Amino acid sequence: MIKIAKFGGSSVADAKHFKQIKRIVEADPSRRFIVVSACGRRWKSDAKVTDLLYLVSAHMRYHVSCDDLLEDIGSRFFAIADELGLSYPIREEYATFCERVHAGELTQEELVSRGEYFTGRLMAEYLDLPFLDAADVVAFHHDGTLAMERTEALIQERGIPGGFLMPGFYGATREGRIMLLDRGGGDISGSILAKCLGADLYENWTDVSGFLSADPRIVDNPQPIGRITYSELRELSYMGASVLHEEAVFPVMEAGIPIAIKNTNRPQDPGTIISDRDDYVSDEPIITGVTGKRDFVAVHILKDHLTNEIGYYRRVLSIFERYRVSVEHIPSGIDSFAVVVRGEDVKDSLWSIVADIKREVEPDKIKVVDDLALVSTVGRNMVGRPGVSGSLFAALGQEGVSIRMMSQGSDEINIIVGVRDSDFERAIRAIYRAFSDGDHLLELSDLKRAEEEARIETAGLAQRVE
Repeated sequence: MIKIAKFGGSSVADAKHFKQIKRIVEADPSRRFIVVSACGRRWKSDAKVTDLLYLVSAHMRYHVSCDDLLEDIGSRFFAIADELGLSYPIREEYATFCERVHAGELTQEELVSRGEYFTGRLMAEYLDLPFLDAADVVAFHHDGTLAMERTEALIQERGIPGGFLMPGFYGATREGRIMLLDRGGGDISGSILAKCLGADLYENWTDVSGFLSADPRIVDNPQPIGRITYSELRELSYMGASVLHEEAVFPVMEAGIPIAIKNTNRPQDPGTIISDRDDYVSDEPIITGVTGKRDFVAVHILKDHLTNEIGYYRRVLSIFERYRVSVEHIPSGIDSFAVVVRGEDVKDSLWSIVADIKREVEPDKIKVVDDLALVSTVGRNMVGRPGVSGSLFAALGQEGVSIRMMSQGSDEINIIVGVRDSDFERAIRAIYRAFSDGDHLLELSDLKRAEEEARIETAGLAQRVE
């Protein structure tokens, strides 16, 4: 069995965490392929090495001394090497790096990538694994996009079959220019490696024990999510749940490789398994999770006999496209529809867009609602299940939360409601309570039991009436 184990910045923050990783790796011989991020925060107010390196780059660009920053970064690596008794010449290598920084020889991408590089060098020695530089195997096109086919060929050609350690977040073009993935790209690196090696499992080790069914800052003690599908993950991540980088899903999803989200500090916790299995299991919750985002704007358009006007929607949407605004949702009625967009996307262009709509498509009425929050309830077990929407809407009604719009995906795994921004947290709590008994989310078996009890009670009432 092949497992790819990716450890995030919080998992490699210091020597103590290095030791914990070694225990995790040695506990399972299948963990032979390791990906690491740069050293993260050691405590809440601490800085990530990657952020410090970006600051170094900014200082160099504006000709401001960065000696203190470089000293702080180096001390992080030196402390790890000294405490663990590592032989890698980190001081000499880091001194050469600093000379190149001062000489202006490094691009920002190469400068920032050294956080992962040095962390990887130290971790490879500590785990007694060969070091495979990501610049040698993760291939980029010149436009900054990943060259997946070439990456797969390079990993097959240069990867060590018995196992190796590879730093995440960066790669290189054919000419050797270092390129970076998006922030959080270490997750993507691990996913790419899993696909290229045909892994059985991609483990993503972080500082939380998987996904929670709601934001713990809003809902007290939300239930952990034991299993989630790729589709559900995409819905929850898009609407605000952030444990795994969104783009990390695609390589493993295409290859059918499950992902396990695990906690480095609590390796005994089961975590969350992400896979393409969408079958029903009676002891799993009816809903998987509730999440949401604030700061949306809805442009409501009313036009009599709208359905008779061919191309009306297209003409309106082309105006948003012209302003390079991405459309989130389009709830519609017979003679009206709304275009929902992110507030930040239209902060400088909203009224120009409205003016163009009035002039070009001549609606009978147009209204802007700008205090909109969207709440998404996600769950594969909601599909085809009577009463789910009713329970959700009833819960919001009982809480006094007005629904300003509603949308449901064609695959029926999510229900999105628009509420006033001031009702955002109240709406999430109300929906969570509707599908929870206070201690855990209601399961399909609970629903079936309730339906059976209601059927028996109804039958008994009918007999008494007779």
